[in-house]
Amino acid sequence: MITAKFYNDSQNRMLGFHISGHAGFADVGSDIACASVSSAVMMTVNAVTDVFKLNAKVKVNENDILLKLVSDSEGLGDKLILSLLVHLDMLSDEFAGCIKVETKEVRP
Repeated sequence: MITAKFYNDSQNRMLGFHISGHAGFADVGSDIACASVSSAVMMTVNAVTDVFKLNAKVKVNENDILLKLVSDSEGLGDKLILSLLVHLDMLSDEFAGCIKVETKEVRP
């Protein structure tokens, strides 16, 4: 199962995410659930870091990615991460039992 944890602050602004695991929908290399998640995650990371040039820490390992916004004064990162959350939530409905999406409030 893919676990997607999204982190927000007390004002509900998105601060980052940690996504890990494998969907198990099909064999590795043929899993459309994993491909859907991977594509959406990489697009979000690339938009945050390369397109909008936001200050973010990104850590990538096999089947594991963490993105944490360092600063987001204009709220662009918040909107991009929220868009990913909405998309993955829709995918979790489409691929029931393969993707788990959760949010957690982070306190300073």
